[in-house]
Amino acid sequence: MSDILVVVMKVKYDKIKILRVDNDKTQQELADFLNLTRSAYSNYENNIREIPIEVLSGIADFWNTSVDYLLDRTDEKKPYPRKEK
Repeated sequence: MSDILVVVMKVKYDKIKILRVDNDKTQQELADFLNLTRSAYSNYENNIREIPIEVLSGIADFWNTSVDYLLDRTDEKKPYPRKEK
């Protein structure tokens, strides 16, 4: 079971790095948006620390995509419609 979790986490981290590099963004730009230090963001992207759900949600907001896309549960980049308040 733990091997499966590691694979899922690795995919997640790969996806956020690929998005950032492909869009010519720096780790500092993401860190600033998420109100983190660049070092903290780098630890998430480089598989050193697990990404908290609030940060993962913020990354999805930054890229205008869904958490499912970041988790590689879908190939659809378009985010879900927002919940009405």
